[in-house]
Amino acid sequence: MSSDDNVTPLRPRRPCPECGKQSARETYPFCSTRCKDVDLNRWLKGAYVIKARDDEEETDPDEPK
Repeated sequence: MSSDDNVTPLRPRRPCPECGKQSARETYPFCSTRCKDVDLNRWLKGAYVIKARDDEEETDPDEPK
């Protein structure tokens, strides 16, 4: 019995969100530095956006109504 059999992983292995391969410990949750960089590039370009509703008015809470 090796000592590796008694080690519990800190995080479960999951598929890479970019390509679907198994994630690597060094680049978790991605499988490689390449996939990690692809995701970072999308963030920097603004590809990941949380859409806001157009019907919400921007109001200042200190402004009298």
